[in-house]
Amino acid sequence: MNTEKAYKNLDFLTSKDARSLRILAEYLHPKAQFEQEKVSNTIVIFGSARAPSPEELNNREGFDEGREKDQKLAKYYDATRMLSKKLTEWSMDKDKDEQKYVICSGGGPGIMIAANRGAREANGKTASLRISLPFESAPNPYVNEELDFEFHYFFTRKFWFSYLAKALVIMPGGFGTLDEFFEVLTLIQTGKIKKNLPIVLFGKEYWSKLINFETLVEFGTINKEDLDLFFIADSVEEAFNYITSSI
Repeated sequence: MNTEKAYKNLDFLTSKDARSLRILAEYLHPKAQFEQEKVSNTIVIFGSARAPSPEELNNREGFDEGREKDQKLAKYYDATRMLSKKLTEWSMDKDKDEQKYVICSGGGPGIMIAANRGAREANGKTASLRISLPFESAPNPYVNEELDFEFHYFFTRKFWFSYLAKALVIMPGGFGTLDEFFEVLTLIQTGKIKKNLPIVLFGKEYWSKLINFETLVEFGTINKEDLDLFFIADSVEEAFNYITSSI
C-alpha cells in the first residue's frame, strides 16, 4: 500500500479538517514572496471594480443611463492611474537607502487595474491581492507575476492589505470598498493599528453624497477628532501632496 504524505494529499488539504493549514498558507506564502521581492512598504488603492477604462468607454455605444454612470466612474479610473504613476515615480526617485513604496490593489478590474496600470507605466513594481470570486477571476495584466496573490479568505487578504500599508487611497466604490475603508478606520480608531497610516478619500462629490460624517459627530457616535483620521481630496495633486508629506 502506497500511503500519500498528508501535505501532498489534496483531498485532505481541501477538507474542513485542514482549514487552519489553508489559512496559515495564505499568511506564509505572501510573506515569503514579499520578503523575496524586498517589498516592505505598500500604498494600497481601493475602489470600484466597475469603473471603465477610457478604452472600454469608447467602445460602448449609446447614451443611455448606463453609459452616463460609466462616465461618472471613468474619471476616477483616470485619476487612479495618474496618481499611481505619480506616486511610483516619486518612490523610485528616492535614494537607495530610503524606503520604497509599491502600489498594491485588490487585483480586480476597474479602479484596481487602473492602480496597477499606472505603477507599471512608471516602470515600478506593483502588487495585487485578489480574492476568489466568480466574476473577478482573471489575473490583472499589469501586476508583477511574483507579487500577484489569490486568496480564498477575505480576512487573510485584509491582513495583507493593512500589514504592509503606509498609506491608503479610497476611490469611489461599493460595499467591498466601504468594508475595507471602515475596517481599517476602526482598527486605527481603536488603537489596533498603531503606525502612522494616512488615508485619502478621493472624490468630494461622491463621498459627500454618500456619507455625512458630521452626522456621526452630531449624534456623538464618534469624536470630532476622529474626522482627522482621513483626508478628502478632489484632485491627483491634492492626494499626492497629502500622501507624500504624511508618510
